[in-house]
Amino acid sequence: MPQLCQTEGLTEDQTEILKAVRTFVNEQIIPVAQELEHADEYPTEIIEGLKELGVFGLMIPEEYGGLGESLLTYALCVEEIARGWMSVSGVINTHFIVAYMLMQHGTEEQKQKYLPRMAAGEVRGAFSMSEPGLGSDVSAVSTKATRLEDGSYSITGQKMWLTNGGTSTLVALLTKTDEGADSVYKNMTTFLVEKEAGFGETAQGVTVPGKIDKMGYKGVETTELILEDHRIAADQILGGEPGKGFFHMMDGVEVGRVNVAARACGLAWRGFELGIAYAQQRKTFGKRIADHQAVLFRIAEMATKVETAHTMMVRAARLKDTGRRMDVEAGMAKMVASEYANEVVEDSFRIHGGYGYSKEYEIERLMREVKFMLIGEGTSDIQKMIIGRSLLKEYQQR
Repeated sequence: MPQLCQTEGLTEDQTEILKAVRTFVNEQIIPVAQELEHADEYPTEIIEGLKELGVFGLMIPEEYGGLGESLLTYALCVEEIARGWMSVSGVINTHFIVAYMLMQHGTEEQKQKYLPRMAAGEVRGAFSMSEPGLGSDVSAVSTKATRLEDGSYSITGQKMWLTNGGTSTLVALLTKTDEGADSVYKNMTTFLVEKEAGFGETAQGVTVPGKIDKMGYKGVETTELILEDHRIAADQILGGEPGKGFFHMMDGVEVGRVNVAARACGLAWRGFELGIAYAQQRKTFGKRIADHQAVLFRIAEMATKVETAHTMMVRAARLKDTGRRMDVEAGMAKMVASEYANEVVEDSFRIHGGYGYSKEYEIERLMREVKFMLIGEGTSDIQKMIIGRSLLKEYQQR
């Protein structure tokens, strides 16, 4: 067991699950991650292996075919997977958010229809909120769902930044419906849009144009989603009632922030491992660079940041598992983990010197991947706004 990122108080089942995932990462992900990432190749065999481990159904209740594990267990598994290759954890992330939203807000019919197949990895989820003119400002959603005379809906609009956009077969899609109260936040509805895997027109009126080329986060596809008069039945509204889409999405984003924090922790952990290993191999001026005080201090700071981020992520996950609202804790964990991951990976890059700039070395990949952690599920500035506003309410002067 690595000295860093140990978590006390886990059950025997949790420990066994983590042990199995860590073994899989060490044997099946790390040895091939470089080759697949450089080729921007989808990790099909890795995903099949994770299906067999039950990772796609970790949090789905046993009655729906899953393992019924906690958010903490899931987050610790994600940390392990991201340590191997962050893109693989991204494949799991949006699937997990959609499954979580179904578990929390779906009708019983929707749960029965989708969750067993999601637990098996047969139905793959994607989460769609962003648009070309919509990032952090969710109120600016322009994709419109219009109610028709027969009670069904017609959806038209353009979505951006769908992780799993090509391989997914079920998309949790945020739209504007004008069927709630006067508040714009009560005029949004989440639809469960079914489509075929692949690119082009994947369902009537649903088109996935192709992969967006990115500096990192390779292997997993990121896409647009275009809807033109896509007809969908009213029973595909998440929870069966229009006007609650914003609240459904924010609940999904909250656990998504814990997920991104876990992914950032995994990247930081791997960055530290690579840095301390190289520092003990490379020699300058007749001694290991690890024996130079400047590098030694850097290693100490890196390890401290890895542990700090891990601890905050674990705390946020534990709080969510108690059923408490934890938007502040999730925001803090996401902000600290992503910023520290960026710093730890850069410090490891500096330890590698010129070799760190070579694609032959793993740290070059981590340098590109870690930048996504700074923007995924909300930037640090957005987290600060959430945290600050909540603190003002809590400490309001009377």
